[in-house]
Amino acid sequence: MCIFVFIYKKLQEGGKTSVEVVGFENKKNASNVLEYLENSAIYFPDKEVYEDKNVSMTFKQVEETAQRIGTSLAMKLGRHREPIAVFMDKSVKAIVSFFGVLYSGNFYCPLDVKMPIERIQIIMDVLLPKIIVTDKEHKELAESFAKNSQIVLWEDISEQEIDKDMLGNIRMDMTELDPLYVLFTSGSTGVPKGVLLNHRVVINYMQWLEQNFEIDSTSVFGNQAPFYFDVSIHDIYGAIYFGAKMVIIPQSFFGFPVRLIEYMNEKRISTFLWVPSAMAIVANLQTFDVVVPQYLKQIMFAGEVLQRKQLDYWVKYLPDAVYANLYGPTETFVCTAYIRKGNEPEGQPLPIGVPIANSQALLLSEEGKEVEYGEVGELCMRGSCLALGYYNNPERTKLAFVQNPLHQRYPERIYHTGDLVRYDETGNLIYISRKDFQIKHMGYRIELGEIESAGNAIEGIRDCACMYNTKRKKIVFFYDGIEMETKKITDTLATRVPHYMIPGKVVYMKVMPHNANGKIDRAKLKELV
Repeated sequence: MCIFVFIYKKLQEGGKTSVEVVGFENKKNASNVLEYLENSAIYFPDKEVYEDKNVSMTFKQVEETAQRIGTSLAMKLGRHREPIAVFMDKSVKAIVSFFGVLYSGNFYCPLDVKMPIERIQIIMDVLLPKIIVTDKEHKELAESFAKNSQIVLWEDISEQEIDKDMLGNIRMDMTELDPLYVLFTSGSTGVPKGVLLNHRVVINYMQWLEQNFEIDSTSVFGNQAPFYFDVSIHDIYGAIYFGAKMVIIPQSFFGFPVRLIEYMNEKRISTFLWVPSAMAIVANLQTFDVVVPQYLKQIMFAGEVLQRKQLDYWVKYLPDAVYANLYGPTETFVCTAYIRKGNEPEGQPLPIGVPIANSQALLLSEEGKEVEYGEVGELCMRGSCLALGYYNNPERTKLAFVQNPLHQRYPERIYHTGDLVRYDETGNLIYISRKDFQIKHMGYRIELGEIESAGNAIEGIRDCACMYNTKRKKIVFFYDGIEMETKKITDTLATRVPHYMIPGKVVYMKVMPHNANGKIDRAKLKELV
């Protein structure tokens, strides 16, 4: 299938500038993600592209509504490359609002309506948006934190008459390096960091996705991630890139995995990118003994480590599906990937693979030198995967995005991920631990992630995490699953890690705490240490 994008041309006539569509070009030359939406609206105008529990919209409906919103926002703001907050339920309307913000020449920041107001207020103090897009249902709540921001309602701006000339002129002034979105992640100082990514990052990822997976216009993306989590970018933009469809899976279904799989079959979901905890629920409750996905072809996961035994459960029932472990902090979106091929050794941690197209991994020592092949080093990335930096925080940006220390001949940014990795004998990167999970215990430098990897391989353990009690000098091992005697766990660990890595305390949890992104909530575990 060949998909094309608009080519715009500025015309001067009688002292007035106008814009006209003069032709089309292959999508590989896109410089703005909106071109993907416009392409698909030409070829699949009446095909549904986004669906939530209340509504679905076609490509043409999404394009026209987004252009109405874009026209309205551009008229109100009158400036480009400014942040606009979108405060709505996770819905089709929210996605269309994102595109509307892009049409106005600006970039969006998703704010979840379930997010604590205190956190939203902190984000607003950093973001300082001139406009907040919301709907009538959430207008009163938005007013509680709007401060100096103007609130505009979906119901009003989605009815605005489209000004094609204005939108065309805005597009002509945009480049692939312009900001696309800003997502706020937790900060070590307690202040959320606004990670700002450009169009180029998503364009590069979509092209890599097309080259490595058999996804096309018949595919159906099953969305699990909240829109303030970058994993959702895969679904939102994958749908318009491939001319496919994205279904927002109701969050409540992930607590009832049989109903979840039934719903996926009902919607004919064929591909997804989920956090491992969502996949783990299905495996741990033996869901496929009751019902099996009928249409799944590509199974991708990112955000945290998926345990080998949980993956093996999926592979047992869906042996013909393609499995991919995608890796990347928000600052790089997806920067490495491991695509599973055939049978693999049991008990070994899943690799995070190799860098995606137009990206390179550098494994550096604390002194900023490349480590020897097979040795552990901090993973640093360069290339098209890099974010622009942290919004409204130049000091923090300078600390994380730095000049490549391997040369000083010309400016070249790299990003310090803070993750310790090494290459295995097959040339794949293996995640070891967070740099800040490295401790000094009994005179040894220890990666807590290595203990976790060994613990997760123990039969009966569903999930585990290690923390360090610096006051008592003890490694504390938390786990859930089947409750066992402490000695059984420590004896098993002793067969896999050195004696100085054996935890001094083992804590059974009925349910391991997870944060909103599906990752183990280490802040809560730290309180229990």
